Parts: sequence; structure tokens; C-alpha cells
Amino acid sequence: MKEFVLITGQSGAGKSQAAGILEDMGYYCVDNLPAELLPSFIQLCLAAEGRFDRVALVSDIRGQKDFGELAATVARLREELGLHVLYLEASDADILNRYKETRHSHPLDPGGEDLPAAIRREKEALAPLRAEADTVVDTTGFTWSRLKLRLSKVFHSGKEEGGLFLHVCSFGFKNGLPAGADLVFDVRFLPNPFYVPELKNLTGMDAPVREYVDSFPAAGEFRDKLRDLLAFLLPRYQEEGKSSLQLAFGCTGGRHRSVALAEEVTVMLRGMGYSADCVHRDLK
Repeated sequence: MKEFVLITGQSGAGKSQAAGILEDMGYYCVDNLPAELLPSFIQLCLAAEGRFDRVALVSDIRGQKDFGELAATVARLREELGLHVLYLEASDADILNRYKETRHSHPLDPGGEDLPAAIRREKEALAPLRAEADTVVDTTGFTWSRLKLRLSKVFHSGKEEGGLFLHVCSFGFKNGLPAGADLVFDVRFLPNPFYVPELKNLTGMDAPVREYVDSFPAAGEFRDKLRDLLAFLLPRYQEEGKSSLQLAFGCTGGRHRSVALAEEVTVMLRGMGYSADCVHRDLK
């Protein structure tokens, strides 16, 4: 099923940033599309089999002959196609500051004569469209990462954790740290199964090794404290715009303790609502 999102709202409220974020989520994005071209463009997307399944279109007051035409077109497309309307706005003070910082001209004040009046006129013209919006986002004081988090809740998975993918890996310190690891945990504080004759030639993927590691109270205490730490850290990484994070667990050779704990932590993370995969660098 095709999915269409219209990004609209006040000039300077962050529509281009929103389009870039949706593009990273897999949407095909088109900026500054006039209202009269919206129906034709959407029909082209509908006719393209297997292509343009997720499309985000930016259409606002720029280049519109009659802004009422956009509102009428959007109302019709919402009824016919289930078009999702994303409306961005911000406080007058925030928009004034953004235009001062970028030195761009407002579409309704190209000469830069009265920016506050132009902001008010645009807000009045957009009022009918704002009333029809499915999602209204006030970007006052927003950073890019905060806007990304807000949009990921609406368009990615509908839950806060949806935008962060976790890569869990095990490794052996004798072979060096894994490239790209964000968080590294040394689990060599646990007794080494390598020195247990019946476990030496097994790995952390085997039940006897996992049972041996779990038999030590320190292993369970480590997992409990790690869960609390990750519950604190992961949402904050996401707020800063992280879309993926690598957690690395290391023991001496990367075959026993680190493998067992990496597997258990991956299950734990999925239970916390995150998407996670697990690889074992030195298992072979």
C-alpha cells in the first residue's frame, strides 16, 4: 500500500529538515511542490509498480498563486488517499531568530521590510490547513535530533525506541577491540570456562557454558545493573540523534563468557522494546 505524507506549515519552522529526516527513513521526498501539481504527481507515484511506496511532499506558501487552492487540494487527497498531513509551526520569536541567523527572506516579505507582519499573515493564511492536519509539531527550541525523535515516533514505529537499532557483539581482548564499538564491557571478572576441561572446547552458544556462567551470582548482578544503565543511556543516545549503537562484550578469547552474555543481553534488549542483532567476532 502506498503511503503519502504532506509536509507543510510555517516558513522557517523546519519543513526542509523534516523532509531530510523522512528521507533517511526511506521516503522519496520532493520539496516545494505547487498545489496544482500535487494530484498529478501522486497519480504518477500510484502508477509506478513497486516504486515510490513511501512519498513525502513539501508544499507550503512558496510559489502558490492562491493558498486556498492548497488547502482544498489537501482536503480532497486526504479523503481519497488517506494523505497524512504533517504541519510544522514555531513561535514568532523563534522564527524571527531563525531568519536573522540564516539571512533568508520570508516568502511574504521578500524585501525584508516587515518580517513580524509577514509571519502573522502567513499564520492566518495557513489556519484552515493547520485545522486539517493529522500531526502538528511545534518546533520551538527544537534541535535536529529532537525533531528526528519526534518524527520517528509518528512515522517509524510509533514507539519511542523505534528509531534506535542496537548491534551487540562479542570479542576476545587478545585479538583487539572491535572497530566501531560505542560501549565496551569487559566480562573477564567472571571465572573462565576455558579452564574447565569439559567446557574448554565448547562455546558460549552451548547450554553447559551458559549454565556455568550463570551459576555465578556476579553474572546476574551484572545483567541487572547493565539493564538499569542501558534504560538510562539508550533514550538519551536517541535524543542526540543516534540511529544505531554497538555494544561490545569482551573476554580473553571471545569464545565463552562474552558470547554467552552477548546473547543474553540481546534477548534483554529486545524485551525492552529495541531492535537488536548479535554477532560473535572471534567465535571461529
